[in-house]
Amino acid sequence: MFITYHLTSAQGVSTDILNAIKAAFESKPITIIVEKGKSDFELTTDIKTVLEERLQEDENTYLTAEESLRQLKKKYDL
Repeated sequence: MFITYHLTSAQGVSTDILNAIKAAFESKPITIIVEKGKSDFELTTDIKTVLEERLQEDENTYLTAEESLRQLKKKYDL
């Protein structure tokens, strides 16, 4: 059995959570793993390359974000 708690901040860890864990697992052995959330987005080298290429394109050929999404949805049946 496992339980996952997703907290928006480490400040959300309270005695209530610890008491809930104790109640759920009683005297059974447990492992607690703390992992930093994946809210930080990092651009890969490939994505940076594509973005740099886009910056060099002629502004007259730009598509709006809405048009880009419309074309992607149509092409990939999203």
